[in-house]
Amino acid sequence: MAARKFTKADIIDALYEKTGLSRGEIRSAVDLCLYEIKDALMRRQVIELRGFGTFEVKVRKARPRARNPRTGEPITIRSHGVVAFRSGRELKQAAWNIADNSQ
Repeated sequence: MAARKFTKADIIDALYEKTGLSRGEIRSAVDLCLYEIKDALMRRQVIELRGFGTFEVKVRKARPRARNPRTGEPITIRSHGVVAFRSGRELKQAAWNIADNSQ
């Protein structure tokens, strides 16, 4: 069974419970933080959050011969950016100890 999603609303609620700030102030801060991360990525900057991980945009090369999986029709894919995330050492170590107990 997959874990329940943890959404932006959940983050706002968690921060609300841990701080004396209003939900509106927290929502504004979270939105601003996410906007700054997105904006930096669009400028091709690498976002490094020590202990958490690194976000960056990598460019995938164009492929002149690919197929649409639904129709089988040949298509051309132009080069394009994709966001990549590499987890930091502390996050990797914390995640290492998570076991799948559903078996």
